[in-house]
Amino acid sequence: MRVTVCELPHEARALAAAWAALCEHTRVNASQFVLLPEFAMAEPVWESEHFHAGRWIAALAQSDFLRRLPELCVEYVVGTRPANVDGRRLNQGYLWSAAGGVQPLRSKYFLPDQPGNWEATWFERGDPMFPAFHAGPVSFGLNICTELWALETYAAYAALGVGVLLLPRATSSATARTWLAGGVVAAVRSGAFSVSSNRVDATGPCSGQGWIIDPGGEILATTSAAEPFATRDLELRKAGEAKETYPRYVFSESYADC
Repeated sequence: MRVTVCELPHEARALAAAWAALCEHTRVNASQFVLLPEFAMAEPVWESEHFHAGRWIAALAQSDFLRRLPELCVEYVVGTRPANVDGRRLNQGYLWSAAGGVQPLRSKYFLPDQPGNWEATWFERGDPMFPAFHAGPVSFGLNICTELWALETYAAYAALGVGVLLLPRATSSATARTWLAGGVVAAVRSGAFSVSSNRVDATGPCSGQGWIIDPGGEILATTSAAEPFATRDLELRKAGEAKETYPRYVFSESYADC
């Protein structure tokens, strides 16, 4: 499976140029699967301490960009979006497919609430469960940004046979090395490919740097300002083989009933 990670801004002019470049990249590189950053193309409302209904409505309207996903010319796209579900404001994961359109996945459960990151103010908790999802031959898990640190989920993913761990983010340059280290741990503990895309904001804290890491912890690709997109072939059999090797097999009996 040819998978693309990216870093994208949300400001209108910068986004227009970046989106056109991403579409060109996926076409030239024959990508099949794209992971977008957390809340791609929508305003980072969580940076404001106080909820504002007008800004939330505007963010919901920005999620109309999903209609443009066919421009990527790929089979599958995963990302997150603002959503109202039964009166609850959620940061909702989604899977888009060329065959089936948009399908909701799980919504973000672990929400920080601190200066610059007031997510618990803007959203309600979503789904506490972290199941395996499927897109064609790919079995994947979805941990949204902060949920990368939900380390307890990785052993369960290993037991479920998940091949790819998707980690859409909105994180800063100050913590880039820490997040990348977490991405390596996620890959090694779950025995899956660790795949992440990040927001990048010229006037905000988000700094880009997506990654693709193999199940053994080898960093196959990272993105940067100079190269904001990266595509690699994921040999999914490697994830299956990794489940039988150290350290996954040591813990396998504990999660046999997952």
